[in-house]
Amino acid sequence: MSILLSGGAGYIGSHTAVALLQAGQDVVIADNFCNSSPKVLDRIEAITGKRPALIDADLCDREAADAIFRSHTITGVVHFAGLKAVGESVQKPLLYYRNNLDSALTLLEVMQAHGCRQFVFSSSATVYGDQPAPLHEDSPTGGCSNPYGWTKFMIEQILLSACAADPALSVVLLRYFNPVGAHESGLIGENPNGIPNNLMPYITQVAVGRREKLTIFGNDYPTPDGTGVRDYIHVVDLANGHLAALNYCAAHTGCEIFNLGTGHGVSVLEMVETFESVNHVAVPHVIGPRRAGDLATVYASAEKAERMLGWKAEKTLADMCRDSWNWQSKNPNGY
Repeated sequence: MSILLSGGAGYIGSHTAVALLQAGQDVVIADNFCNSSPKVLDRIEAITGKRPALIDADLCDREAADAIFRSHTITGVVHFAGLKAVGESVQKPLLYYRNNLDSALTLLEVMQAHGCRQFVFSSSATVYGDQPAPLHEDSPTGGCSNPYGWTKFMIEQILLSACAADPALSVVLLRYFNPVGAHESGLIGENPNGIPNNLMPYITQVAVGRREKLTIFGNDYPTPDGTGVRDYIHVVDLANGHLAALNYCAAHTGCEIFNLGTGHGVSVLEMVETFESVNHVAVPHVIGPRRAGDLATVYASAEKAERMLGWKAEKTLADMCRDSWNWQSKNPNGY
């Protein structure tokens, strides 16, 4: 009996694979490697001493998805697979809607056909749109500012409807805040294609010399130092959240929603200064104009996950900065 990680060779998926293997679970990874590397499997094996089964597949393909369930006994699915670049989603909305919705729908149909009832969905805090922090699971959703966010919102609605129609289905929606960091071994970490969309990989690529400088988008927000505030969560904590969610699925039916964050915000400047201090490396940076669509302050209420899943973030901001640099300095060009 195995857990299927769709998109499991990616940043969050690979760390979750490690957490599950170390907890004694059997893992099957399905990935088409459009934003990941097959080398991740060697690294996962080096960390855990176990090698997940790997299937090179596009999960929008019904036959490919069905073949996975026919060749493995899948008891639960963690669905990471999907396109995730916010800017690209604005430029290519049809691609994002087609890929992200189709992969989720195909997986759910194939699961139903094979009697698999447990589904953990990799959602996002983007579903909340522009609302005052802290964000609670019952805060209104649907004010998304880009097609990527709307795909997360739409898949959440699909899953809520599926649970209402099938009382035996068990679904957990995990709304991530801002994943950063890497496994402490430095063997796996964030390896974005092209120019990073997120703050931490941009910082590490500047620090390692791949990029000249970091541009901080705006220093006139109503925050303590004028730069944007976000809730950054260490990817290892996030991975452990998926293990807790699968355990919850095994014991409950219906659909439940959890924020995965630390419950407090960190500014861009605070992140840069902590990274420089912890790692004794300079991060040249300049202030640029605000970026359209960026919010001043976003952070989670993480109380529900602690109360119902027994999970909370343990890693500190210093851990996030140290582990991110450990990964990037050992892998200056990624995998």
